Amino acid sequence: MANKRRISLREGRVYLDGKEIMDAVKLEAVFTPDVNESRGLKERGVSRRWLGFDITGTITEYRTTPWIHEAIKKYMKNGITPEFTITGVQDDKGSDYYAKYGNITKTLRGVVLTGDLSLINMDGEGDVMQDEIEFGANDMV
Repeated sequence: MANKRRISLREGRVYLDGKEIMDAVKLEAVFTPDVNESRGLKERGVSRRWLGFDITGTITEYRTTPWIHEAIKKYMKNGITPEFTITGVQDDKGSDYYAKYGNITKTLRGVVLTGDLSLINMDGEGDVMQDEIEFGANDMV
């Protein structure tokens, strides 16, 4: 019996506005449908229908560039919400999935940062600076 070659979560790249995040540790994005549920008279089962969706996620990275601070400064100056494009490429060439289908590539557009953004973080017993950045997106291709 052959080994199953499942997709390794360690293989891939993350891009922010076309630039690779060199110290990305993790990218997770989820699609959550907005589901309408209804039942009419004499219907025993519930009918369900998607009426919309939400895309949310998190990027975890070691801080190596000031892109978050630049986005905050720009917003504070002009009052315009910064939007980004995030592309994740999962490309475990040794997996069965890759052998059959190739890369898994998802591009999220209209990405807006939604969680707390660390301005400065110091800790005498700490290790290295790592950001966990929550976001929402309005489109995926």
